[in-house]
Amino acid sequence: MKQIFAKKAPAAIGPYCHAIVHNDMAFCSGQIPLDPKTMELVGSTIEEQTLQVMKNIETVLSEIGTTLNKIIKTTIFLDTMDDFLGMNKVYEECLKGHKPARSTVEVGRLPKDALVEIECIAIIQ
Repeated sequence: MKQIFAKKAPAAIGPYCHAIVHNDMAFCSGQIPLDPKTMELVGSTIEEQTLQVMKNIETVLSEIGTTLNKIIKTTIFLDTMDDFLGMNKVYEECLKGHKPARSTVEVGRLPKDALVEIECIAIIQ
């Protein structure tokens, strides 16, 4: 196993790394909509926050040597299911037709009161 600390992604806000690489798989920690430079939340809408989350995931995957279209599974955590349609629209646009397996759940609260957090598993090829 190799721990990944992506230099251009927002720093972890707890005792974890951005991802673990094992064999040809990347197991990525959840990303919230943090600006990597300021470590502040980006956006007040679900659309803005989802876009930043996807950018953060793309940054982590890039440092590992893979891309969004190599994601095989995501788990999406929403502050409220009322945001599902807005999140889903941006998520789908970012993945450009790629449709990994996915679970989406509503949670009571997310770190820094974010509206969305997404984790993923990707293939490295």
